[in-house]
Amino acid sequence: MKKLISYLTLLMLIGMLLVACTPKEVKTNVKEETVQDGKFVTRDDANSKYLSAVDVDYAYNFTKSLEEFKTNEKLGYRTAGSEAEQKTGEKIGEEMKKIGLTEVTKDEFTVDTWEFEKADLTFTDANGKEYLAVLGGYQTNFDTNGSKEFDIVYAGKGTEADLEGLDIEGKLVLVDINQREEWWINYPAYQAHLKGAAAVIAVQEAGYAEVDPDALNAQDIIGPADAPAFSMSQTDANSLKEAIKASENGMMTVKFDAKSTVEFDGKTYNYYGKIIGKDPDSYIILSAHYDSYFSGFQDDNAAIGLMMGVAKGLVDSGYQPEKTIIFNALAAEEWGVSNTRYDWSTGAYNQIFNVHPEWVGKAFANMNFELPAYEHTTQDEIRSVYELNNYLTKFTEKVPTVEGVYKDGISVVSPLRTWSDDFSFAIAGVPALRNDFQDSDFMRSHYHSQFDNEDTYNEDALKFHLNLYGLLAMHYDETAVVPLDFTTRLKAMKDDIDAETFEKAALSSNELVAEIDRVVATAEEVNARVAKVNEDYLAALTKGDTDTAKKLYEESRELNSGLLAAFKYAEDQFVRLTWEDEPIFPHKHAQNNIHNLALSIDALNKGDIAAPLDEYLWAIDNNWYAYDFDKEVFDYFTDYVLEAPKEKLLWGTGRVVGHEDLFDTINSLQKKSEQANADVTAELETLNGALERQKQLLKTTVADETKSMKELGSILSELK
Repeated sequence: MKKLISYLTLLMLIGMLLVACTPKEVKTNVKEETVQDGKFVTRDDANSKYLSAVDVDYAYNFTKSLEEFKTNEKLGYRTAGSEAEQKTGEKIGEEMKKIGLTEVTKDEFTVDTWEFEKADLTFTDANGKEYLAVLGGYQTNFDTNGSKEFDIVYAGKGTEADLEGLDIEGKLVLVDINQREEWWINYPAYQAHLKGAAAVIAVQEAGYAEVDPDALNAQDIIGPADAPAFSMSQTDANSLKEAIKASENGMMTVKFDAKSTVEFDGKTYNYYGKIIGKDPDSYIILSAHYDSYFSGFQDDNAAIGLMMGVAKGLVDSGYQPEKTIIFNALAAEEWGVSNTRYDWSTGAYNQIFNVHPEWVGKAFANMNFELPAYEHTTQDEIRSVYELNNYLTKFTEKVPTVEGVYKDGISVVSPLRTWSDDFSFAIAGVPALRNDFQDSDFMRSHYHSQFDNEDTYNEDALKFHLNLYGLLAMHYDETAVVPLDFTTRLKAMKDDIDAETFEKAALSSNELVAEIDRVVATAEEVNARVAKVNEDYLAALTKGDTDTAKKLYEESRELNSGLLAAFKYAEDQFVRLTWEDEPIFPHKHAQNNIHNLALSIDALNKGDIAAPLDEYLWAIDNNWYAYDFDKEVFDYFTDYVLEAPKEKLLWGTGRVVGHEDLFDTINSLQKKSEQANADVTAELETLNGALERQKQLLKTTVADETKSMKELGSILSELK
């Protein structure tokens, strides 16, 4: 109990001056009003003024203007800590002042920097003609100091088997890659590096950059800077492969002129401006990142354009908020720390954890924007933390339609994913959302390629999002207490319990389920109180009864702080990550491993080696990579998750539950899979040992979850 009280007290102190989120919707026949400059303004009028003032042309033009600065004259790129990124940040900061934001601030933080200037590869094609291929880059060090000759070989997918018998010392290595279905670029890059390759040149055979054979692709390297890698289009690679094939010994000489520079512990900057409300210490934060690959029209120039368009629309409409609205342009989202699995969202993580940790407890909402000027699906998606799902679903009913887009309306999905800055805000304790994009075909086709350009622009989609998120900011602003509904997360956690797997572990889920049910009941009582406070607050604002509204607001600060403390606690205790960075509940880690280990053991006992290899073992932690890369590569990218310091792990700190190393077992089974009546006694012993460890881990994890659930219940009980 002492631990619980101290935790709650600490977070309440942090958030004492904080503001809330949004009120429950009142009956439609009530005329909502607000007070601006001493005059009553109906809510409908405020919304109408915003919708009239917001300017899609402004948002588009500012989006286009962000292409001005680049690190690579041929391809673009505005990378972490680069001169191009810093000049763009300054441009955004100045624009914030021009459109009327106040207290515009430049926040410095430490980042590993990357300047990608060029990568031009020249060779003689199979027809004897000189051929120039312009390559994309990854965050690694490579400088030819002008044009330099290299031998180049083609090595399939760059796996251990593909490189076996090849002499690649000092050579360029051309490989095919599918980063969606197979592995990330760091694996073949590091495998080749260990064998002495000068650099890897990767060709996207599928998964990303599918829009056109000329498409290049860029991603975060999640690997060391001294294992260089570049990107080549299918068109150029096909010509190069033909030339290599026509050579006498499967190798040819090319000229390469490249410069890619990573430096450590540099500086870059986040910018923000404000519309200061009646409560200067309660924040609604809108955010987008301004670094990019290629021209980055959608990702993320258009998101900056959206954020600035909302800001200008609110200012131009004369909207005077109750709470302070912050517009935060974030650097180094695509990449910002070398040699870590968690190398993206660096700017957001630093902003909320290191630069402005005091925002936690004061900020009750983050709206983060990504790729917003494209109709990704016919039903627009808002992806949010669990606790905002119900609130946002009700809000979407009020959003005006825009002809030509989102004919199927809006859906709200949960939980957040790790691929954007909202995740960093959420785990810090700020209830967050984003306009979703990950289920779009755009991810396979245009994402992180030079085809993410102005040709993808959909004016109606951008207009829709300007309307949606401007109105949502105003809707948040009309509430006294943050509208967090914990029942959604708790029910999802309960649904995630696999009774069959628990039974295999000789573990009952009854206590955890009972505790979840108890806390759900408590959360429902809290929901009722929150709804009443917000209804009364909105009613007072509607009547112009500022004294009552002020009194209700001040009296609800403790409730608001407590809700945010509970949210932070839930994020700390119940959000973990898989080895592929997917958010999971803590028990899911061992539950998944037990399921796959048990099935593997059953199959091996029946003499079936294929099923464990093909269906089960690869799904345990990061053992997928044991199939195709050597032990040194596997260990390297395991250890940098398990053993790295916090400054390398960032938003991944403490989120991975554990690891089962099955490298030797998988490799042994691969060798025995062609043998008749193979003896798998040793492999069974290893897998049974792993199964017992995972059963124990599940018991420990569930005990911790149960304890944490009780503490969450105690926190919420104080708020009823």
